Amino acid sequence: MKAIYLFCLIVFSLSCSSSTDFVDETENPTEETPETPTNSTLYFPPINSENWDTATPESLGWHTENIDVLEEFLEQSGTKAFIILSKGKIILEKYYNNSEASDNLPWNSAGKILTAFSTLQAAENNLIHLDDPTTNYLGAAWTNMTPEQEQNITIRHQMTMTSGGDFTVENTSCTDPECLNYLNDPDTNWYYHNAFYSLLQPVLNNAIPDGFDSYFETNLKNKIGMNGAWIQLGYVRVYFSTARSMARFGLLNLSKGIWNTEELLSAELVTESQTSSQELNPAYGYLWWLNGKSNYKLPTLNATFNGELIPNAPADLVAGLGKNDQKLYVVPSKDLVIVRMGDASDAELQGPSGYDNELWEKLNLVFGD
Repeated sequence: MKAIYLFCLIVFSLSCSSSTDFVDETENPTEETPETPTNSTLYFPPINSENWDTATPESLGWHTENIDVLEEFLEQSGTKAFIILSKGKIILEKYYNNSEASDNLPWNSAGKILTAFSTLQAAENNLIHLDDPTTNYLGAAWTNMTPEQEQNITIRHQMTMTSGGDFTVENTSCTDPECLNYLNDPDTNWYYHNAFYSLLQPVLNNAIPDGFDSYFETNLKNKIGMNGAWIQLGYVRVYFSTARSMARFGLLNLSKGIWNTEELLSAELVTESQTSSQELNPAYGYLWWLNGKSNYKLPTLNATFNGELIPNAPADLVAGLGKNDQKLYVVPSKDLVIVRMGDASDAELQGPSGYDNELWEKLNLVFGD
């Protein structure tokens, strides 16, 4: 069955690309910096309150006759929670398939961008440096590599999926030293290796006096009024929260790290995290997925595909994407934050899936694009 899913994803990737040929990975991506909404144009919901200002689709000139088409698609594709914010205000908020607004749902790998934000906060506060060797915080022999190979891996490599660890191991989520073998030098190959990401939180746990969880709650979660918690599931920690909490984090990133009047992370670092972090996969920043690039790689595939990650979506879209189609889209050019949480629409794939393009086809009918 996994082989069928993998085949379908490859077919989707090729059909959505401008060319079906693999590309030269040395090609430099073109970066475009979209205009950032000013804080005076954004609405921020109050902390510790369910009150949240709304606006109507009609007020935005949307094609409301197509909302039913969008809703039917969402409900039939396993969606449990769906929210659209425009300039911070709720335009559409729907719950399907026996779900409610109070349900805490898994972010899965979309939660990587929460860890990325906290990691950059720690770096900005000089608790860590992104180019520090991971060994500085986890100690020697945290991998099954030679001391020299291990020393070459940095926090930045963990955030960009370029650690060089062997992705042919049976379980790429396993963080035990015997699972972390050498395959390539860092910065020479991009592969979606969960284990090296998962060890970011232990790095922060050892670098920060009060530990990662306390730092995350004090400097991010509580600052923007999120609910939820990190839950250990096997080797990985998964964040569970309401859809509104995911929307709050999307709004924080739409405003480039400022919540209302308080800067939680500099705009420069937010932008850096949502810019191509390397040339091996220009569609990947610091654990964020990026649209509008000339080529991209996908989880579980060691191949490069021509074209944009989500052809139907705006070029400046950045996203947190998780297994079973957990989606957080941030679109600065349209002042939009979009949340989709729920069950897998079809195949249980990590990160990007064909569902992204299908969903944006329906969204464009509503937006009139």
